[in-house]
Amino acid sequence: MRNSSLRSRGTSRDTGGLLRPELLARLPVVARGFYDRDPRRVAPALLGKILVRGSGARTLAGRIVEVEAYLGTGDLAAHAAFGLTPRNAVLFGPPGHAYVYLTYGLHFCLNTSCMPRGDAGCVLFRALEPLAGLAAMASGRGISHFQSRNPRVLAGGPARLCQAFAITRPRDNGKDFTSKRSDLRIVDDGFVPEKIVVGKRIGITKSPELPLRFYIAGSEFVSR
Repeated sequence: MRNSSLRSRGTSRDTGGLLRPELLARLPVVARGFYDRDPRRVAPALLGKILVRGSGARTLAGRIVEVEAYLGTGDLAAHAAFGLTPRNAVLFGPPGHAYVYLTYGLHFCLNTSCMPRGDAGCVLFRALEPLAGLAAMASGRGISHFQSRNPRVLAGGPARLCQAFAITRPRDNGKDFTSKRSDLRIVDDGFVPEKIVVGKRIGITKSPELPLRFYIAGSEFVSR
């Protein structure tokens, strides 16, 4: 694996604290143009952004710390590798929408569509650093006696984060991440990672050699 350094700038919170719902409500959503490009560019740029579910006292939020990029044709691990189908239609645009699928008939996984309409590409969300609504996340994960000092168990993995945020295909597939009115959106508080690690994607047998996994170096919330 190789590292790429990014300049760190101001963040709206101390790294040990939590973001309040009223602060989250004031943060700007990430605009559609951000997603309207190659997923290999979108993926590392998503690191540090915040996934938000709901509003007010019921707000859940987590900083994106690990992602994987999936391409169109030529990437045999991608759902769009063999063209447009009713199942993968979200991947073909417009960009900035949630693509949710069920894996192994057991767990949901969350992605965002990328690329201009008509071209396919997406980014899979692999892990979050919980910032708000930790008790609700624990409930979604079915965790009892949750200790807030150990939040890494909540959203460290694509299936876990969907459970924590109550994300399902029937409820969330196609939702617009760029709409302030959406109950599933991505916002920006100005945080930029100092260093990003790039490596091979996890748990796939097709196109496993592509270096399309990105995560924040040193984050304890990255999936294992």
